[in-house]
This record gives sequence, structure tokens and C-alpha cells, in this order.
Amino acid sequence: MAHVQAVCISKKKGMVKKEQAKVVLQTQWGMEDDAHAGDWHRQVSLLAGESIDNVKKILPTLKNGAFAENIITRGLDLTALKIGARLRVGAEVILEITQIGKECHNQGCAIKKATGDCIMPREGVFARVIHGGEAKAGDPIVV
Repeated sequence: MAHVQAVCISKKKGMVKKEQAKVVLQTQWGMEDDAHAGDWHRQVSLLAGESIDNVKKILPTLKNGAFAENIITRGLDLTALKIGARLRVGAEVILEITQIGKECHNQGCAIKKATGDCIMPREGVFARVIHGGEAKAGDPIVV
């Protein structure tokens, strides 16, 4: 079953996100206390734990949140989702996929510099919060 592996936030944009025990997602806003929350289409970012595992083969000390991802998933093929798809996270949270991939930073992120590649532009998925609530590691994810 697909589930949340970790949830992460950062206070400022451009910073590595830090793993949290739980987060609160606000309807049409994003995660409380996260720099990327706001009235726009990329309120929450998701990245598959399986994709991160591949990067950890080169950078084994990589921590959750290193790609500035809010939710790390496990057991869900994020690349197969289409814009408009909805995910239920835990008991309450509903996310709607709004963007797949993104441009990498001008000079490339620290991970790209270290490994020669960054997965976020290809495999990162962005969503807006349709219905808020709490989310934490272990919560089921249903498409």
C-alpha cells in the first residue's frame, strides 16, 4: 500500500527542508510554517522515496528534505500521475496534482553538482491542498 515515508518543511525558500513528526496542511494554502505555502499552484511538493534511494547510492548521507520536498512517498508511482489527479493522504488531506517536474535552479542544486543529476525536475510532483488536515509518516496515500 502506498504511504507517506516522511513530511518536511523549511522556513525559507532555497533551504533544505527538515523532517517533522507531523505537519498540518491548510486548505488552499499548503503546509503550515513552510516557505512554499501560499495562494499558488505549487503549495506542496512530493517525491518518491524510491527515487531518493537511487540518489543515496551515490550520496548515502542524503537526508529527507534535501530536494526541498514536502512529502516523501513510498509505493506510489508519482510519474504515472496526471495533472488533476487527486490523492488522499491519511484520513483528511486531499491534494490535487498541478505540475509534474520543474526547472532546476540556474546553476543547478547542490545535489546536481555532487552527482551530475537532480531528480526533482523529472520526478518531482506539485499539488495544491483541496482539503486540509494532518499528515505524518505512515499515513496511507490513495489515488
